[in-house]
Amino acid sequence: MKKISTWDAVGFVLCHDITQIVPGGKKGVAFKKGHVIKEDDIQLLLSLGKDHIYVWEAEEGMLHENDAAERLKNLTAGKGLSFSDVKEGKIEFIASENGLLKVNVQQLFQLNSLGETILSTLHNNLPVKKGQKVAVTRVVPLLIEEEKIKIAEKTIKEKIVKVIPFTPKKIGIVTTGNEIYHGRIKDAFGPTISKKAEEYNCEILGQTILPDNLDKITAAINNWIDKGAEIVICTGGMSVDPDDVTPTAIRNSGAEIISYGTPILPGSMFLLAYNGDIPVLGLPGGAIHSKRTAFDLVFPRILAGEKLNHSDLAAYGHGGLCMGCEECTFPNCTFGKGV
Repeated sequence: MKKISTWDAVGFVLCHDITQIVPGGKKGVAFKKGHVIKEDDIQLLLSLGKDHIYVWEAEEGMLHENDAAERLKNLTAGKGLSFSDVKEGKIEFIASENGLLKVNVQQLFQLNSLGETILSTLHNNLPVKKGQKVAVTRVVPLLIEEEKIKIAEKTIKEKIVKVIPFTPKKIGIVTTGNEIYHGRIKDAFGPTISKKAEEYNCEILGQTILPDNLDKITAAINNWIDKGAEIVICTGGMSVDPDDVTPTAIRNSGAEIISYGTPILPGSMFLLAYNGDIPVLGLPGGAIHSKRTAFDLVFPRILAGEKLNHSDLAAYGHGGLCMGCEECTFPNCTFGKGV
């Protein structure tokens, strides 16, 4: 840095904060470190007693924090994002639409291991809203060696942060159980699924309520697919009791079962299958007894276009335990945050 006359400071970058004391006892920062001095700033600087100031003297091979932050943003930010103005070497990444936040955790770790550059994000696979801040990149020093940014640009092979928009789907519901079919108890699955589907603007085509009859359940699944259902959700009959035939009916419908049982509580008896590209889900009773279950973790990923495999579900063992809070704050909680 060097000391120069304030009159000659236009276009230079401040190397330190400059404090302003206002009559009446107020004290604050008039100009922050890193501020690029403009013509309009000169009189205020002089009024603060700054006839001379310390500024950054441009040096080949060094980058100002703001310029470096812009390069980091361009390196790490994918689709579905908008950005704040760069300020003090910091840029906020903001979701430009409702969707699923995807974070390449391995590449994120590599970037943050380089030193003097930071990218901080929300959790991977988090449903986010338009306008929500999802990540922030920051350059730590006021000046950084350009070579360090070049190393980052060579190290990071793909975008680290992106938001995948949700695609609303048409849903057919198959509810099984003699107790519901014969009217002994009132169905609670339909209203529960409908409410959660509405969160993502999905359309419920209808609900078929059946007894525990293997052939009828199988036929109902295929009937909803024939009617244009893009997701079929089966409820009831998902335990290991001999008369719980829903998993067998799903298999008999031609769907390939990816996983029957997941390391997620509540919802450990959740079933995921695919009939071609159409997801067929089996929801256990926990879906109506608990505020959030395995369904709430898997459903947004399906709506974001992911075709999940067994490993995707197995990964939920880390973070897949819901704490059952009296006041549910999902998705802004620990549930499902290990993947």
